Amino acid sequence: MACNPSSSSSKVDRKTIEKNRRIQMKALYSKLHSLVPHDSPRGMVSQPDQLHEATNYIKKLQIKLEKMKEEKENLMRIKKRKGTSLGQQSTPRIDVREMGSSPEAILITGVDFQIMLSETIRVIHEEGFDVINASFSIINDIVVHTIHAQIGETYSSENGISRIKDKLNNIVYST
Repeated sequence: MACNPSSSSSKVDRKTIEKNRRIQMKALYSKLHSLVPHDSPRGMVSQPDQLHEATNYIKKLQIKLEKMKEEKENLMRIKKRKGTSLGQQSTPRIDVREMGSSPEAILITGVDFQIMLSETIRVIHEEGFDVINASFSIINDIVVHTIHAQIGETYSSENGISRIKDKLNNIVYST
């Protein structure tokens, strides 16, 4: 039986390909091993142990990532509930207090809610009160408006502070 030259070169090619594959796999295992933190410094770690360590490490990272996502969502919910976050006002807030028979309205908005002040004054006026003083303060990007009013000439007994509160709350929470 004569030796076929193409068969012989085919075996050499397969051996070379397999050798290169093993070298490449060893390099990949080594790279993987270098990326994974190790609990105890040991000498040579078998490849199956390296894979096991890498698998455990990836699972721990996935769990950590999920916990961080949950924490972020919780913080975002808290931020939305509070309405402010260091200079940001997500929703205007209004508080109308009775000072004797006269209302005092406190409007807290961001700088981009300027129309709320004119709406507040309009509602107060519609209910028969005259605005006697309006002031504001700016802290970071939060604007605090304070509006003092007194009973005006067009005031009637069906008008009142509770109606002002209702109307302003409708305006604030429909914006």
